[in-house]
Amino acid sequence: MRTNQRLAQLWLDALATELGASAGTIDTYTDDLNCYLAWLDENGLRLDDVGLEQIRDYISALDQRGYAGSTMARRITVARGLHKFLIAEELGSRDPTSNLSTMRRPRKLPFVLSITETEALLETAHTLAADPSVGFYRQAGYPRRAALFETLYASGMRISEALSLPSDAAPPGTRMLLVRGKGDKQRLVPLHDRAIEAIAQWQKLASAYSGGKPSQWLFHSVRNGSKALTRQAALLEIKEAAVAVGLANPERVSPHVLRHAFATHMHSGGTDLRVLQELLGHAGIETTQIYTHLDTSRLHQMVRDLHPLNEDERDERTTAA
Repeated sequence: MRTNQRLAQLWLDALATELGASAGTIDTYTDDLNCYLAWLDENGLRLDDVGLEQIRDYISALDQRGYAGSTMARRITVARGLHKFLIAEELGSRDPTSNLSTMRRPRKLPFVLSITETEALLETAHTLAADPSVGFYRQAGYPRRAALFETLYASGMRISEALSLPSDAAPPGTRMLLVRGKGDKQRLVPLHDRAIEAIAQWQKLASAYSGGKPSQWLFHSVRNGSKALTRQAALLEIKEAAVAVGLANPERVSPHVLRHAFATHMHSGGTDLRVLQELLGHAGIETTQIYTHLDTSRLHQMVRDLHPLNEDERDERTTAA
């Protein structure tokens, strides 16, 4: 209906001119609005005819079309925003979404490597670091890679936190690192022997390559100690290692995956959630609880794959493959 279209366009114009919404946001909202307006047309409804019952019918229609939960949540939010705008501008007589409970978007579980996959990734980094056949530059660069991977997995710190560590963050004999996290909050994170040794080896070779020049950062450019290693370089290095070791889905492997691996493996080993929250630097326990869901998901997969009563299902999957 033309009236519905006109009112929807007024809202889009207000978003762009008064709230400064980006072109990308407007495009997304337009697509979601068109879905809602098309449904209204199919049912012969004006915007002012819509009540709570009709909104619930619209949600049911979205569900029947097989939309992902995140898409449904966004389209409902857009419909809600339109009706609130109409009430605010006195262009509508009621808000049919006022008593509609907020639909929570399902939280996607992060991609996590198994302990075996993580160990293989680390061993590949160490193998490259010990290869004497590469040039002098790579003889320093590969140990940096091994030290970075070990540090991330030993401590669970964010890649941004690791790359901002000063050069004196890990003096000889240290067992803990002082990390500055989100909101400029500081916390102590642990290091194990292998990470400590990898850092020492990297620092030794980096100093030899630079002729003993002091560095500003713990993980820095091989050629210039005053330039911290970039996130892009760290991402490229871990993807290269993932391909070299033959991991499934290497495109999904990133430095942050080692943080998830640390948290998941620690929780599987019995680490208390409150302790894990402190180690990860999470502001609230709700964020840390994602690893409880991850652990449960992994247990379900193990039962599916290993339980003797699932033998027929495994045979079917093998045949299908």
